[in-house]
Parts: sequence; C-alpha cells; structure tokens
Amino acid sequence: MIDGVPSLQVVGDRWTVSGAITMDSVVGLLAASASLAMPPAGVVDLEHIDRVDSAGVALLLDWKRRAAAEGTPLQFSGVPQNMMSLALLYGVEDMLGA
Repeated sequence: MIDGVPSLQVVGDRWTVSGAITMDSVVGLLAASASLAMPPAGVVDLEHIDRVDSAGVALLLDWKRRAAAEGTPLQFSGVPQNMMSLALLYGVEDMLGA
C-alpha cells in the first residue's frame, strides 16, 4: 500500500482493507468489492486503515447488507478507534461487531 491510497485485497480467506477510507475512495472500493465473492471466512480485516470518515462506515454497512442478502455472515476485525467512534455516533456499532 502506498500511504493513504486505499486498497482491497483478498488475503487467504478474508478481505484486507488498507489506506484512507473516505468519501474520495469509497466508490472505488465498492466497485472493487462488487466483483469479489464475499470472504469465505466472513472476515474483513481493517487493521491497516490509516484514515476514515463517515463514508467508510457507510461502506462497511453496505458490505454487511450484501453479506446478509447472500446469506453469508460477515464480521470486521481490527476496526480503527476513529471508525468505532463514528459508528457509536451514528448508533450502528452493533452492525460493526463492537
């Protein structure tokens, strides 16, 4: 990852997201994820996110809805504290697995 540049990769049986997950990047990440099967382990690793705004929370909620529609469990690991703070603010922390 180039510092700040968003990336969605399949690593083993999970997705790994890194970089800045903001209004400027979520459309590209959503498009990239659309061509992928949901992660077989049902895990999205967020440990390497370096910047996030409310659009990043919306992206995770979209992935949760997609997984539910496909009958696949989905959880997030390594959720950054600033993302959890936004999720708490919006009342969606339970959907992020907090």
